[in-house]
Amino acid sequence: MPELGIGLIGTGFMGKTHALAWRAVRAVMGRDLPEVRLELLCDTPAQKAAEMATQFGFARATDDWRALVADPRVDVVSITTPNNLHHEMACAALRAGKHVWCEKPMALTLAQAEEMAEAARAAGTATMVGYNYIRNPAYLHAKKLIDEGRIGRVVHVRGWVDEDYQADPDLAWTWRARLKDAGLGTLGDLGCHLVSMVVGLAGPIESLVADTQIIHETRPLPDGSGRAAVENEDTATALLRFASGAHGSISTSRSAWGRKNKLDWEVHGTKGMICFAQERMNELQVYLNEGPKAEQGFRTILTGPDHPPFGNFVPAPGHQLGFADLKTIEAADLLTAIRDGAQCYPSMPDALGFERVIHAIADSARQGCARITL
Repeated sequence: MPELGIGLIGTGFMGKTHALAWRAVRAVMGRDLPEVRLELLCDTPAQKAAEMATQFGFARATDDWRALVADPRVDVVSITTPNNLHHEMACAALRAGKHVWCEKPMALTLAQAEEMAEAARAAGTATMVGYNYIRNPAYLHAKKLIDEGRIGRVVHVRGWVDEDYQADPDLAWTWRARLKDAGLGTLGDLGCHLVSMVVGLAGPIESLVADTQIIHETRPLPDGSGRAAVENEDTATALLRFASGAHGSISTSRSAWGRKNKLDWEVHGTKGMICFAQERMNELQVYLNEGPKAEQGFRTILTGPDHPPFGNFVPAPGHQLGFADLKTIEAADLLTAIRDGAQCYPSMPDALGFERVIHAIADSARQGCARITL
């Protein structure tokens, strides 16, 4: 098929990972993918956009995202902006007939996310929401073991994701603390990643009971003129019931001192269990109730070429994949879907399911830890 023109909106942390992924994807994943052309980059002000276009290797730059979305040489739009811009940009891109790769969370509200999913269905183009952790070869192998019944019937799942970027009470107030700019707090930043993982491992969540907490209720304004309220949650905890009959719990905090990316989970089955820690993202810990009791114990599975698509990056085990590599796998999956006229997981309609869970957690907390059925 003809090469695809890429338009990138945003040049921060996630913007850079998208740019790196688009530059690397065919070199890493193979020539059977469509060729891509880094066509247009958008940021503000215009001078920054021009500088970053040069750094990232894009042919052109603009400070007008609407111009990018309307540009006939742009076929795929990467959206890596703050949360409050996702909805408008994605819907506009879909109406223009573009394929869309949007970072999570989808939107500020569940209603906006529903509109995005409906726009994706109406457009019929390929969409993907950036849940990169479920592309990890270690995660994919854990899912394979579970699907094959190696740990028996899944009965309980526990997960937690903690960081400390909001732990300091003297940290200045930012847009992340305001509902109209950020939407949910730790649930939108971190918890949705955990939801994407446990749903993939144990199936749909049927109902939940949850509570949330704002630890630092106000923060100093950057100009020193006073303090402003924090409107969204610092921590959230939920008890889960899965449609399969399994139970579980998840917890997330953005105010956990010392935690950098502690995205961990355990899946307990009737014949064993699997453990994972994102800070050791190339390993799985597996316990199987097999053989003599005196010889049973956890064993470490170190990912390598036998765990696709690890071998596309490096031909030897123990040489480690990283965060940015998962974005390259995402880009490859999106290009495959475009090539095949298909959808990839999670599309916007798929990711709407994760949004329903995190908003149900927030709703349960607002209703005094009420049980919410999804």
